[in-house]
Amino acid sequence: MPVGCCIRALWVVNNLDAVVFSRRFPVVERRWQAACKTENESCSEDPVKYTVLPLLPTDSEFAAAFAERKRREGSVRGFGIRVIQSTEGSDSWVDDPITRHVISLNIDVEEGGENHLLWPLVLHIKGPYSILVLPLVEPRHLKAYTRLCKRSDCGNAVGVDDSLSSLLLDLPSITGAFMVAHAIGDVITGDVLEPEVVVNASPSVGGLLDSLTGSIGISGISSRAKPVAAPVASSAPSGTAVVGTVTSDAPKLGSRALDKDALRSFISSAMPFGTPVDLNYSNIFAIKVNGFSSSDLPPQDLKQPLWKPYLYKGKQRLLFTIHETIHAAMYDRDEIPDSLSVSGQINCRAELEGLPDVSFPFTGLNTAHIEVLSFHPCAQVPEQGVDKQAVMFQPPLGNFVLMRYQAMCGLGPPVKGFYQLSMVSEDEGAFLFKLHLMEGYKAPLTMEFCNVTMPFPRRRVVSFDGTPSIGTVSTTEHSVEWKIVTSGRGFTGKSVEATFPGTVKFASWQIQRLPSSRSLIGSTVDEDSDAETENANNMVNIEEYLMEKMNKDLPSVDLEEPFCWHAYNYAKVSFKIVGASISGMSIDTKSVSIYPTVKAPVEFSTQVTSGDYILWNTLGKCPSVATTQV
Repeated sequence: MPVGCCIRALWVVNNLDAVVFSRRFPVVERRWQAACKTENESCSEDPVKYTVLPLLPTDSEFAAAFAERKRREGSVRGFGIRVIQSTEGSDSWVDDPITRHVISLNIDVEEGGENHLLWPLVLHIKGPYSILVLPLVEPRHLKAYTRLCKRSDCGNAVGVDDSLSSLLLDLPSITGAFMVAHAIGDVITGDVLEPEVVVNASPSVGGLLDSLTGSIGISGISSRAKPVAAPVASSAPSGTAVVGTVTSDAPKLGSRALDKDALRSFISSAMPFGTPVDLNYSNIFAIKVNGFSSSDLPPQDLKQPLWKPYLYKGKQRLLFTIHETIHAAMYDRDEIPDSLSVSGQINCRAELEGLPDVSFPFTGLNTAHIEVLSFHPCAQVPEQGVDKQAVMFQPPLGNFVLMRYQAMCGLGPPVKGFYQLSMVSEDEGAFLFKLHLMEGYKAPLTMEFCNVTMPFPRRRVVSFDGTPSIGTVSTTEHSVEWKIVTSGRGFTGKSVEATFPGTVKFASWQIQRLPSSRSLIGSTVDEDSDAETENANNMVNIEEYLMEKMNKDLPSVDLEEPFCWHAYNYAKVSFKIVGASISGMSIDTKSVSIYPTVKAPVEFSTQVTSGDYILWNTLGKCPSVATTQV
């Protein structure tokens, strides 16, 4: 079978284990049946051939198999590792965390009573829905996975060919199936916003899509930046001043119930006959609304790419924004090292007429210590080096992510220090913060705001007492928020030391034991939106079992904050830094070239925001990654 991505079928299952939407692609399915026939004829003595399901299951068969797997594996995603409850032939028997995302189902065929294995099913959970996508693979790959499910040993040794990781590396269709699942999840929930591109607000000439959409009263789609765009969305509190604006062409759908007609329309346009073509919802929506006219045709000597259905007309410019997110776990303990990582992406918006090629070299790759690098399908990377990597691309319409990367934070943590909390009584706690902000950071790096929040989801805050050395403090019913740096008072080129001692008082309460795992099954929802169901042998959910072991007499925890109760206290830091990237990644605007040559200004901006930036209580227990003992 040819290399690529084709989808045999997809299903959308709600949290009641009912199939609410499904789509099968007969063209791809006929290819699968032909491949199965050839495989079984060539391997007539292989008993594994009986696990190859010749036909796709019905919705009722699929729903029954999905519910049975959830019961057997403890949750929708499953254990991911071999535990005492694992059975031979199940995903957890493979003993690989990847099986929480690429799963299999044992289908009990209603007619004949035979059992067949359906794999690989890419699982993506979005809101109350589980999206499962079945890509086309070769029967030999399914047989290889069947053998993994039945081997006696466990684990996934590094460098071993007969492993799930090596098997998936041979299947590029898995990556395509994940893209399809994420796109469908976004359409279902209405989360189809484009990546942010920060630009300078300035008047410009209207473009093609502006005239088209403006005439029919649709302002959410545009081929270029509006003269006045919406403010940049950030983790800053309302009222935070932001330099520049952000452009977006994506329609704002908002949260809504499952719209089957919209989903069918998207699938028909984005992946006709089961082959993903263009999963950009903005493009699909624009084509559906506007159609095409004779003026949209490109010159005969140019081949218009699929990701650019319309050609831009108007004032030309090229916009780049590097957006980095810092994730940190700060322990302030000798036995536990702090964890700090940077995930970044380069967002682009090319307001260029025609079908030009854009190229430029990245700088700072060696300084940034890039660990993972991926590009948009429109990009080509002809030149690679230790500290230099050129990229050439023919940009699509609207905002898009040109590159994603994982890197190290060469400058150290922008916020470091410690947080201590000790319960002096059942209803009163004493805390202390001692933080250093932007230590080692120099201009032009500017911290625009910085907040620290102490969440107490299971305790109601009655009052607090304490005065910070800098900033202001406010409380809500279940949290205390310390605004160290507020909007409009950012600082550049200096380090700030901030301390905050104080006490917090809670409303009285009575400690209750956490209900047993058996009573929780069927009544709780875990962090992956996995609804638990009662089962015949009272099998214990692994997440709930571990929680019960750690809790003992401690009060139960809100499921949205699984580590924030009693001994497991933390403070969460949120901030925004502008001026440069903290990884060292940069773009030299003078090195950007456009062919054919046009006069188009190149604008470049950066912003760094906090992700999960956690200060763990140094006086309490805290989760950490176990280190290997040599």
